[in-house]
Amino acid sequence: MGVKKTEIIESRQQLLDYLASGSRPKDEWRLGTEHEKFGFDTETLAPLPYEGARSIRAILEGLAEHYDWQPVLEHGRPIALLDNTGASVTLEPGGQLELSGALLDNIHDTCREVNTHLKQVKSIAEPMGAAFLGMGFQPRQRRRDTEWMPKGRYQIMRSYMPRVGNLGLDMMSRTCTVQVNLDFSSERDMVDKFRTSLALQPVATALFANSPFVDGRPTGFVSFRSHVWEDTDPDRTGMLPFVFEQGFGFERYLDYMLDVPMYFVHRGEEYLDASGLSFRDFMNGKLEILPGEKPTMTDFEDHLTTAFPEVRLKRFLEMRGADGGPWRRLCALPAFWAGLLYDQSSLDAAWDLAKDWTMEERLELRRDAPKLGLRAEIRGRSLQDLSLDLLDIASAGLNARKRLNASGDNETGFLAPLQETAQSGITPADRKLALYHGRWNESVDPIFSECAY
Repeated sequence: MGVKKTEIIESRQQLLDYLASGSRPKDEWRLGTEHEKFGFDTETLAPLPYEGARSIRAILEGLAEHYDWQPVLEHGRPIALLDNTGASVTLEPGGQLELSGALLDNIHDTCREVNTHLKQVKSIAEPMGAAFLGMGFQPRQRRRDTEWMPKGRYQIMRSYMPRVGNLGLDMMSRTCTVQVNLDFSSERDMVDKFRTSLALQPVATALFANSPFVDGRPTGFVSFRSHVWEDTDPDRTGMLPFVFEQGFGFERYLDYMLDVPMYFVHRGEEYLDASGLSFRDFMNGKLEILPGEKPTMTDFEDHLTTAFPEVRLKRFLEMRGADGGPWRRLCALPAFWAGLLYDQSSLDAAWDLAKDWTMEERLELRRDAPKLGLRAEIRGRSLQDLSLDLLDIASAGLNARKRLNASGDNETGFLAPLQETAQSGITPADRKLALYHGRWNESVDPIFSECAY
């Protein structure tokens, strides 16, 4: 179902119809994989500034010049790139470079897309003395020394964040994630996938834990990125207990989104500061900064991007629990979630493992996973044990999908790095901590030479 971006919102039914329009038959389900990475100067290890010969702007302009990317400008400066497949390259507030991949049929195609992108970026970055690192949190650079990118929405969020939490600026400027966006066939299917993936998101946090350092030192967390979300903004983050309540569906999620305070309204190239204001008031023509004006569907789409729960609903579901990491793990995340959620038998089996947990147990697991990783427990079972069961379920789900490459291989091979982690109980963060206390002589600097893409 097409949505007119300029359509004026006159009723909540339009918004419900918008969310429901994401429903599509199983044979049309796709995967959209996103990942962020830290750019750095290979001589100084400092994050790349926006301007200069060795900079984020130079990376964007180089990609546009040498490859099939079209620049998106804000006040004459490139702040994103688009191609003809629906993919984009965008900037996070601290200069993290994000690939938002095209909607693809299978993980073979997703992994090719990721590899092509990383090769393109390296071909532009390497000659100028820059490189990129995949981790969940910037291991070295202090918050106060991080340059903010020139995007209007980020200036508004930067001012608002300290009013509602202590770590929101760190979330914006010093974290990186890998996400996968998945489809649903109906409201019922959306609910089943939302509940299952939300309950099990701490497993992904543990398997992908890759952010043990802040300001050059261990933090006591294996995923400090995940911990950051616990003190960012309680109005728009968390485990969303209402998802597990009877009667949950599009209507209840819409109520949640209408209660999430606004950040901005985008008009032309300007972002108008609406921080803390109500989208409900906007729908009634009573927004203080635009009196008498009602929102468009584009305004609602923008507003949907300003909620940051562990799983997010748009016209698809976003899995948001994993740290950024090396390229093989960028392909492993869509494999994990597609294996669990895109086959009905696997979805049912995954939910069976989590359906009896209480909300208190889910919240405790969410708190424990960033600190303890695979050693976190629920009902006497470690996340290591649980992840082994889930990887078996995901493997069965991928087998059932029967998406083969030219060599006749299905998608189960993409789970290999996660199976290695689950079997050993050693996360990427654990490995880096062992190196830090050993061969790296309590320095994080070797990360930039040994772990860059």
